[in-house]
Amino acid sequence: MMIRDATADDAAAIARIYNQGIEDRVATLETETRTAEERASWLGARERRHPVLVATDGDGVVLGWGSLNAFNPRPAYDHVADFSVYVAREQRGRGIGDALLGALKERARMVGYHKLVLAAIPTNAAGMRLYERHGFTTVGIYHEQGQLDGGWVDVIVMEKILG
Repeated sequence: MMIRDATADDAAAIARIYNQGIEDRVATLETETRTAEERASWLGARERRHPVLVATDGDGVVLGWGSLNAFNPRPAYDHVADFSVYVAREQRGRGIGDALLGALKERARMVGYHKLVLAAIPTNAAGMRLYERHGFTTVGIYHEQGQLDGGWVDVIVMEKILG
């Protein structure tokens, strides 16, 4: 497996993997699927401090992706980033998310972040194990924060000081 910066050529694979996360209803409260064109535009608008990384196999097939995202536009929050990690459904459980999150933490340090934060669905058992393995701690829970398929969903908030 190799981890590299995403390019516009990765947009279709990123959209496919993100759409799997949306469809599975465990990784995001997003409900609208994405197109390759939308993801290409999204990639093109990213700044240096908000990279998108992809994990690929030996043939260059994208297995998963991760991104550092703006937490808040206020200057006081310039050293805090939110992040995303998504792994192709057929590739889950093989350490790809672990490798992507490790690479995101390293990149975050390199571009000057002090802390990473996330908001996750607490019933995403694989995601929760990943975050805890990487040293993220719970800040709190937003109860009934969003709705999926007509039901209320809690959202857990976690953080890690990069130090």
